[in-house]
Amino acid sequence: MTPEELEAARDRTIEDVVAGGLRVLFCGINPGLMSGATGHHFARPGNRFWPVLHASGFTPRQLKPSEQRELLRYGLGITNVAARTTARADELTDEELRDGGRRLEEKVRRYEPKWLAVVGVTAYRVAFGDRQARIGPQERTIGTTRIWVLPNPSGLNAHWSATAMAEEFGRLREAADADGGAGQDT
Repeated sequence: MTPEELEAARDRTIEDVVAGGLRVLFCGINPGLMSGATGHHFARPGNRFWPVLHASGFTPRQLKPSEQRELLRYGLGITNVAARTTARADELTDEELRDGGRRLEEKVRRYEPKWLAVVGVTAYRVAFGDRQARIGPQERTIGTTRIWVLPNPSGLNAHWSATAMAEEFGRLREAADADGGAGQDT
């Protein structure tokens, strides 16, 4: 993909991968340029979402971003706090994140996943006005949906190794499994 093609993806939106009653609805901060250009979530090659999702046991094999709709077979989905494609999440304003948090709440109430997993604690804090939030399960719920904040799988997040990230994703998987099953095909 050329730099021009990536830049042309700026401000695009991409479609959610969502259905009613999911085990876990993963929520990114917003799509990056590669995602905007391809229409696939977590599409940048350095993003660790897909490898970590598999290493944590959510999927039986590592899916490619182009296979994102297969997540529905495992009771999983993907959305974003903010819909607008940017090169970096820090290009979003706090107002965009707060607006995105309100829209996300509406989406969660509509689709009722068992868990909402927000990847990125800083974005979660802004979107939901919870400056004390930490990685892990949150006390807050949206209706009956529980919330878990996960580390951001972006390759730009050097604070978390892929192994440590997979362990945290694995903690969520264990909680989701304990809440009612391992997905439709697992």
